Amino acid sequence: MPAAQKTPRPGRPPRLSREAIVAAALRCDLRTATMRDLADELGVSHSALYRWVKNRDELLDLVSETVVARVLPDTEPTPDTWREWLAGLAWRMHDEFLAAPGFAARVALPHRHAPHAFDRLRTGVLRAFELAGADEEMAEQSWYVFGLGVVQWLGARQLGHDLGTAPPRFDLYLDVLLRGLPAREPGL
Repeated sequence: MPAAQKTPRPGRPPRLSREAIVAAALRCDLRTATMRDLADELGVSHSALYRWVKNRDELLDLVSETVVARVLPDTEPTPDTWREWLAGLAWRMHDEFLAAPGFAARVALPHRHAPHAFDRLRTGVLRAFELAGADEEMAEQSWYVFGLGVVQWLGARQLGHDLGTAPPRFDLYLDVLLRGLPAREPGL
């Protein structure tokens, strides 16, 4: 005799939360997943999901806020630890960005970044470069070099993995990157 199939019980759908939505989004490929894909992953209707998240941009903002909160160090950099602080941050970015399918590749593409999340990241990195002796302008330039360098490497790694190629080892890349930072005026 065949096993009885369970029919869905009438009543309220499963409860959603921002945490559940972000957790499900981090399991999806963020380059290609649609809101319908995410609703399916959560086991809810897409209209139920839209009550929590207005659109894909808002979803990516939520994911970015979560990922940035995970990568930011608990400690502040000091004049003696700024380079180690940045290296630790870069390695946490490596681990967290690559753990989420498509996240690094998505962040590496030109798009509107989650302003609150990435401003927190920017502020910490600027502080590290200022403690290293960079003036405000060179700290800003160093942030761009560091942020762009790390994010582009991670995006290339994620995309390269899909294409069967990969950038140089992250430890080598990061060592060379940090030895050249903070930025200085050419010729000085």
